[in-house]
Amino acid sequence: MGDPALSRRGFLAGSAAAGLGMTALTACGGDSDGGSSGMTTIEWWNISTTEPTKGVWAALARKFEAQNPKVKVKIVQLENDAYKAKMTALTSSGKLPDIFHTWGGGVLRQQVDAGLVEDLTDRTKPWGDALLPVAREPYLLDDRVYGIPFDIGMIGFWYNKALFQKAGISAPPTTWSGFLDAVRKLKSAQITPLALAGKEKWPGMYYWAYLAMRTAGAGALQKAYEDKDFTGAPFLEAGEHLEELVALKPFQKGFLGAAYSTPTGQAATVGNGRAAMELMGQWAPVVQADAGKSLGKDLGFFPFPAVEGGRGAITEVFGGGGGHALRRGAPQAAVDFLKFFASEATDRELVKKTGVLPVVPAAESALADPNIKAVQQQLKQATGFQLYLDQAYAPAVGQEVNDSVAALIAGSKSPGQVAQSITRTAKEEQ
Repeated sequence: MGDPALSRRGFLAGSAAAGLGMTALTACGGDSDGGSSGMTTIEWWNISTTEPTKGVWAALARKFEAQNPKVKVKIVQLENDAYKAKMTALTSSGKLPDIFHTWGGGVLRQQVDAGLVEDLTDRTKPWGDALLPVAREPYLLDDRVYGIPFDIGMIGFWYNKALFQKAGISAPPTTWSGFLDAVRKLKSAQITPLALAGKEKWPGMYYWAYLAMRTAGAGALQKAYEDKDFTGAPFLEAGEHLEELVALKPFQKGFLGAAYSTPTGQAATVGNGRAAMELMGQWAPVVQADAGKSLGKDLGFFPFPAVEGGRGAITEVFGGGGGHALRRGAPQAAVDFLKFFASEATDRELVKKTGVLPVVPAAESALADPNIKAVQQQLKQATGFQLYLDQAYAPAVGQEVNDSVAALIAGSKSPGQVAQSITRTAKEEQ
């Protein structure tokens, strides 16, 4: 599985960069032997900090406790970036929470290679094998199961139909040149075209990643990572196309300091009708409503446009889902919780109340929102799939992608410098 010492050294470097000293770490891991009271406490770390998901998940934990009187679920919820930084530090310490959020891919691979994650292959049969195959894929490493999905989806553009109509845009664009034309029309109508959480970096990464997929093709991103070379012409073109967009000044005022889910952040800017679009995942409507307002029938969804002359197709999808992994040696109660969370009853509740896409086939009939159905339809038609780059790649490489793309959007790096920086970091990860 690789050299655990090397893996942990990589995480130590990451935690130092995040400014997280070892003294800041809290103890993790439940009381697997039940203790003198006969109770087992399992610690569950997740990123569900916005409503209604936060409340729904807390209620599910209480429901599980009611069904399992000898088990207590301790919930720790952190915002996306804070969670990633904290988990990097915890991984370097060699002790993870009993149950923790994972996107799979390269980050999970390093945790597995460090010997810190429970192999769930045998402990989750047969119910784990019955989940949607595309949802399970990010958590399968060397044909072994290291995570159980609760969501699957894709990144795309969420847009305000009323603002499009006001700007004279009759239909969502299907090509990059058409998209740039739509941005120009919105600006001419005194409408902010796009909202972006520049402070958090990962939302900006979506633009470069999708453009790279459209210029080079979906498979090229994984190949570039394996070859440790992002300097090919298609990746330079991706940066140049993003520069084209940035030159139009399409983002809201103060976007470089904006967060994603705060009352003045990206999601709220769209939800409050102050920007026409955001490039975001299937969770966008829920966060828009929580941070700002719901656009209701004015909200629409369309896939990232095709780039003229590119090798990629509009049916190639960038995205992923959420899942849960367990620390190595986690108690049976943690496995039982994963089974509870992956049940048809729980999945139906998640679909109805939080807008996730179902991973249990029998729960698909619970879908009602037309936009979420549109996302699901795009996934069903997908001819290629690429996991989020900051999860598909090793942590240092994923962070460099986020940082370099953010610098390009801010105007401090050129497309060539972005490609060179990512390549250099990838080679250093050998």
